[in-house]
Amino acid sequence: MTVNEPAIAERIAMPCAVCGSTDFAAKAVLWPALVRAWELSEEEAAYINRQQGVHCRQCGNNLRMIALAAALVRSLGFDGTLAELCELRPPVRILEINTAGFLTPFLRKLPGHRLVEYPRFDMMSLDIETGSFDVVIHSDSLEHVSDPLQGLAECRRVLRDGGRCVFTVPLVVGRMTRSRQGLAPIHHGQAATATDDQLVRTEFGADTWQYVLRAGFSACEIVALEYPAAITFVALK
Repeated sequence: MTVNEPAIAERIAMPCAVCGSTDFAAKAVLWPALVRAWELSEEEAAYINRQQGVHCRQCGNNLRMIALAAALVRSLGFDGTLAELCELRPPVRILEINTAGFLTPFLRKLPGHRLVEYPRFDMMSLDIETGSFDVVIHSDSLEHVSDPLQGLAECRRVLRDGGRCVFTVPLVVGRMTRSRQGLAPIHHGQAATATDDQLVRTEFGADTWQYVLRAGFSACEIVALEYPAAITFVALK
C-alpha cells in the first residue's frame, strides 16, 4: 500500500496548542507490516500518518500531542497554549502516566505535576493514593494494557471528585474496538527494536467511549481538534 503523501503534507489550519507556533512539517510514520497487520485502508493509513507525522517544528509535538494539549487546556478552562498555562504555574495536580510525547517538559513546570512510567508503575494497579489528583493524562498507552477497563478504572480512582482523565488512543473511527488476543502480535515499534511494553493488546474504534463509562466515569467528552486524525477523550469523574 502506498501512503497518500499529499494528504499527510497538508498543514493544520491553527497554531500549535502547545507552543503557539504555526510552522509545521510532515512525514510518513507507518510501515507496511503494521499497515497490513492492522488491516488499514488507504484512507485510514493516511489519517493515522497525519496524526503521527504532522508535527510542530518549534516544540516537536505531533498532531496527536497537539490535540491532547488542546483538550487539556480546554478542560482546565484556560484560553491559551499549554506553554502559557504552565508558565502561570497554577496549583493543579496532574498525574502523567508514561511520557506524553514532548508535552512532559512543559508539564514539569507545574508544581503539582507527577510522572510515573511502566514498568515501575502498572497502569492497572497504580501505587498512588485514591483521590489525589485533579487530572490524569496519558497518550497512546491504553492499547498496551492487558485490561483497558481496569486501567481506566485506576485512572478514575486516583482522581478527586470532579477530576478528569484526558487521553488518546490509536483510533480507527470506522470500526469497533477489538482485542488482539489470538491474532499475530504487533508492536508500536519496528520489529528490530520492539519491547514488551509496545505490544498492542487492543485496537480501539468508534465504541471507545463505552470503555470510559464502563470504567465508572460519569461522562465522556470526545474532543476533535481535527477529525478523524486528532481526537482526544476527556473522562469526567
